[in-house]
Amino acid sequence: MLENWVVTPTCLPLVLRRCHACASGRYRVNGKFRVNANHKLLDAWLLVLCTGCGETAKLTVLERMNVRSVRPELLDRMHDNDLGLAAELLQDPVVRRRNRVALDWDNAWRLDTGGSERPDCEAIDVSVRFAARIPVRPVRLIAEGFGLSRAEVERLIDEGNLVSAVRLSGKLSGDFTFTLKR
Repeated sequence: MLENWVVTPTCLPLVLRRCHACASGRYRVNGKFRVNANHKLLDAWLLVLCTGCGETAKLTVLERMNVRSVRPELLDRMHDNDLGLAAELLQDPVVRRRNRVALDWDNAWRLDTGGSERPDCEAIDVSVRFAARIPVRPVRLIAEGFGLSRAEVERLIDEGNLVSAVRLSGKLSGDFTFTLKR
């Protein structure tokens, strides 16, 4: 039997970065952009708010770009404060590296298992697909999907009743499959 699970984001993740005003380490994204033009050069930032004091910080998106080299639809989306664009930019490793930030995905995703009844089969093949690059431990996903504890999932892996082509320890953010044998 084959099941399809999907890991989907429920909201934007928190941005991990030290606040200079209150020393908090988390910022929330509200989807607002600031665009500044200086003659033919353009700068654009994604604004984030400190969860501790509300101080605004800027994540650089575009820096000293020629106006003609920026796609008009990208510029329109920034002027419209497009929340979808904010999510796309947070997923971009170049933007994260340039701004020296990481993302905190705790409580910002859910697992959709299809909610179907599981018949008593000898083996269940599960395909897990990620709607966004969310780093999650496969053991946590499997435990949540089957209603087991993480210790039980670890025991199934040790016994060889839970197998996968990918390493199930650590974190994954890409699609994978696994088989649960009863």
